[in-house]
Amino acid sequence: MEVFLLISVIFFAVLTQSISGFGVALVAMAFLPGLLGIQTAAPLVALVALTLEPVLLVRYRLSLNLRAVWPLVLASFIGIPIGVWGLQGLDEDLVLAFLGFVIAGYALYALFQLRLPELRHPLWAYGAGFLAGILGGAYNISGPPVIVYGDCKRWNPTEFKANLQGFFLLSDLFVVLNHAVGDNLSTAVWEYYLWCLPAIAAGIFLGLVIGRRLGPAVFRKVVLVLLVVMGFVLIF
Repeated sequence: MEVFLLISVIFFAVLTQSISGFGVALVAMAFLPGLLGIQTAAPLVALVALTLEPVLLVRYRLSLNLRAVWPLVLASFIGIPIGVWGLQGLDEDLVLAFLGFVIAGYALYALFQLRLPELRHPLWAYGAGFLAGILGGAYNISGPPVIVYGDCKRWNPTEFKANLQGFFLLSDLFVVLNHAVGDNLSTAVWEYYLWCLPAIAAGIFLGLVIGRRLGPAVFRKVVLVLLVVMGFVLIF
């Protein structure tokens, strides 16, 4: 039963990111810590993400804007070790609830077309990347700050997906390296990962098929609704 639940969660998480460009860690980390424990769930989800992201990056490579991604990545490299080594002692429920409140609040704001102003100053990228690195290192959920940043930069759907995969790939690689140094990649983590490989492949294929059928307006609404749902999952 445990393996079945694990595979189901990973399939849905991979499907979500394959459609929208994000969500694998948020979806998986909303369920897996209670099933496997945080010490197993965090490195496992990092490995799953690191398997998924190169495939999606190849799919959207022509829309990748490296100039937009590099500041996010460089700042996240500073934040990731802080998250891995410095924030594990904080109240996890409090931190995630606060994050969920911010995510859901922003998404509801945008759904009602009360959009935040477009971000133009380059320093916003460093701030978003640094915060994403801390959250990624501590709880493996680096996406929300970068997702909000990308939406405020008005990235189009393919650029949004491509830039997120470029950021996630490099930052998650650094997260996995930190887990390896911290001796968190246990035998159990690798066994669970092998069980998940068919679910990862199926989620990628189905997600890309569905994703091709979504127009820009529908895509934006899907992203915002997912943010609301994930925000409330983190809060409660």
